[in-house]
Amino acid sequence: MQEQDKKHKKAPTFISVVNQKGGVGKTTTVLNLATTIAASGKKVLILDLDAQGNASTGLGILLEQRKLSSYDVLIDNENIQNVIKKTNIENLFIMPANQDLSSIDMNLAEIEKKASILKNSFKNTNVDLPNFDYVFMDCPPALNMLTVNALVLSNFIIIPLQTEFFALEGLSQLMITIKEIRNTLNKELKILGVLLTMYDKRNNLSLQIEEDVRSTLNDLVFNTIIPRNVKLSEAPSFSLPGVLYDQKCLGSIAYQKLTAEFFIREKRYFSKGALT
Repeated sequence: MQEQDKKHKKAPTFISVVNQKGGVGKTTTVLNLATTIAASGKKVLILDLDAQGNASTGLGILLEQRKLSSYDVLIDNENIQNVIKKTNIENLFIMPANQDLSSIDMNLAEIEKKASILKNSFKNTNVDLPNFDYVFMDCPPALNMLTVNALVLSNFIIIPLQTEFFALEGLSQLMITIKEIRNTLNKELKILGVLLTMYDKRNNLSLQIEEDVRSTLNDLVFNTIIPRNVKLSEAPSFSLPGVLYDQKCLGSIAYQKLTAEFFIREKRYFSKGALT
């Protein structure tokens, strides 16, 4: 009977939060979106795939608690169940990261099918993992093998885009990478949306960038905009996502709105297919 139940478990929805530029709000988006979704009663796992380990730090996972990390799953075929940690937030779990990930490309150089290691770790595991509804992957600021592994595993991609002068530069290379992954390793990969971050409505440049991005990418851009917000920046130093650190700040309100839009887009994509 237990074996039958395992077979009928619904697979989680895998989401990569990706941009090869650093400092655009990837980790902030992962932490806050995952937390608000967990608050809705869904079971959520964060995969920290960045050697800096900011998502792990932001949830209070100390360095001594990261002796086993996402690196061990990728390189040593460590059982996923041994690496996942419960956070202090109900329904929210994390696979932490440490500095070992900084050498991942070199470590994977001689491994066959290196782009699918993360996918195989999840699909082929023989352990009874918690029945996650969503798995969010916090990708490094590079189009390296960690990011490629995340894209191969993903159903959806969220692309945070800072509202700055060179916002669209570099996005073209990411789009090429996404297309290549679709054509070769993951034909189901979809862009859930491009998320404008660090927006300052008092700044004419932010307004201009928003206009340019929306005219270029159209419906791919989330309606929700994440403002530049001090409380969101402060929150990780207290080992809390912004939506818990200060629920009423503008940044938290924006991520709550994003969560509602996330569910709407996810339902639309699963029922009708990708917009791009």
